[in-house]
Amino acid sequence: MIGEHAPVGSPGGPLAGMHVLELAQIMAGPTCGMLLADMGADVVKVEKLPGGDDVRDYREPRVHGESAPFMMLNRNKRGIAIDLKRAEGREVLLRMVRRADVVTENFRRGTLERLGLGYETLAAVNPALVFCTISGYGRTGPDAARGGFDLIAQGFAGLMSITGEPGGPPVKNGNPVADINAGILAALGIVAAWAHRLRTGQGQVVDTSLVEAALQQTYWQAAIHFATGTSPGPAGSAHVLTAPYQAFAASDGWINVGGANQANWERIAGVLGHPEWRSDPRFATNSARMANRAALVEAMSEVLATRSRADWLAAFDAAGVPSGAVHTIGEALVHPQTRAVGMVVDLVHPRAGATRALGCPIHFSKTPTSIARAAPLLGEHTRAVLREHDYADAEIDALEAAGVIASSGPLHDAHE
Repeated sequence: MIGEHAPVGSPGGPLAGMHVLELAQIMAGPTCGMLLADMGADVVKVEKLPGGDDVRDYREPRVHGESAPFMMLNRNKRGIAIDLKRAEGREVLLRMVRRADVVTENFRRGTLERLGLGYETLAAVNPALVFCTISGYGRTGPDAARGGFDLIAQGFAGLMSITGEPGGPPVKNGNPVADINAGILAALGIVAAWAHRLRTGQGQVVDTSLVEAALQQTYWQAAIHFATGTSPGPAGSAHVLTAPYQAFAASDGWINVGGANQANWERIAGVLGHPEWRSDPRFATNSARMANRAALVEAMSEVLATRSRADWLAAFDAAGVPSGAVHTIGEALVHPQTRAVGMVVDLVHPRAGATRALGCPIHFSKTPTSIARAAPLLGEHTRAVLREHDYADAEIDALEAAGVIASSGPLHDAHE
């Protein structure tokens, strides 16, 4: 574990030296901050009082009383707790902003302004600040003032109309794709704005939204609509532009088979023992296969059901056909490949003990990422961070006694 006063994240990562104040909570903003921290930024999570990030209150599942979702999204960060509704708390934040490179937030539009902490106020004390805001619908337009959630954004963007099986009801994507993608887009925007700042010294506002993040996921379906004027519906696991490219049932489980081009289709026909399918007018071209997909799937399914998942995957691999098992989450997380690329990391949390988290999916040859700190307790690093901003211990004691800040008490002191 990194020492209390050491930089967080990867000390040699590509963003080493970037100082981030994360006012954001729940998922999109914390996803952004987690990526920045993995790449070397010192991310200080500023949590509200009372209670902290709302995800701390997601009761299940918990590990020794600690929220598993909170620990997943907030490792590699330091954490402080401030009551921003108090003038003294706002002054604490403003002092920190003076030294920050980035502030992230995902409050409903106008919330920070009502607190006296909007971008104009923060930029007045730090003109070079990169201020990143993640909203539900964006900063302009008729819905800009509305709050947003992943479910609502998926419905707005049409994602629920293209997910699930044909003829079924609207289905939400299994993972919160709008939240996660908004966090990724925010991190990309911050890095671009920081590059501009390094060249010019100028700060700026970076903004994205859940709705935009969800709309971005519709590239193929939007292309179909722009070209034809129609709105494609759900296709299950199938691809909207090519076939066969979907999940099939083997005798003991499901596999994905990707015939995304003509060469792969011809290999598939050979592996399945039906080389005549290559010249069958129903299946000879991708256009024909798309027009006759029901017949194609029926024919392939009949053959694939006769052998095991392992047998078919071995045969497809030998023929050079893209294929893979349809894993459960548990199977995916214990797979040797998942471990080999560092997508599962082991951490020690001060209360939960030994825990695991998802790793960073980006790799650098010269500035490697590192995940070395578990998610903070509420206010775990309040004292250390305020000392770094020239607060004397007596001032910190007075702020804590007044309820303006909070620290994690004896557990925090034990780490110093």
